[in-house]
Amino acid sequence: MGIRSYRPYTPSTRQHSVSDFAEVTRSTPEPSLVTTKHRHKGRNNRGVITCRHRGGGHKKLYRIIDFRRDKHNIPAKVAEIEYDPNRNARIALLHYIDGEKRYI
Repeated sequence: MGIRSYRPYTPSTRQHSVSDFAEVTRSTPEPSLVTTKHRHKGRNNRGVITCRHRGGGHKKLYRIIDFRRDKHNIPAKVAEIEYDPNRNARIALLHYIDGEKRYI
């Protein structure tokens, strides 16, 4: 994982550094492991804004992550390393020998 540093053109970019995304090997997610995520945007069940300054942003798709890891003694291969907009860490797409695909 590389780190990209900025030149100090402004005071805010003096200490600014971000990931260069070199470890990401795929640009689109696996369609079978993606679902929609409803964002409330500060609105209640009637659609009225009840919490200010919460709107906007880019629409995100939720990646279904296998947190339980319950497939014991079944070998798998890491096929891709992907970017996930819902968390800071990257996620890995596993291809199990029985044909199933999962994110970890």
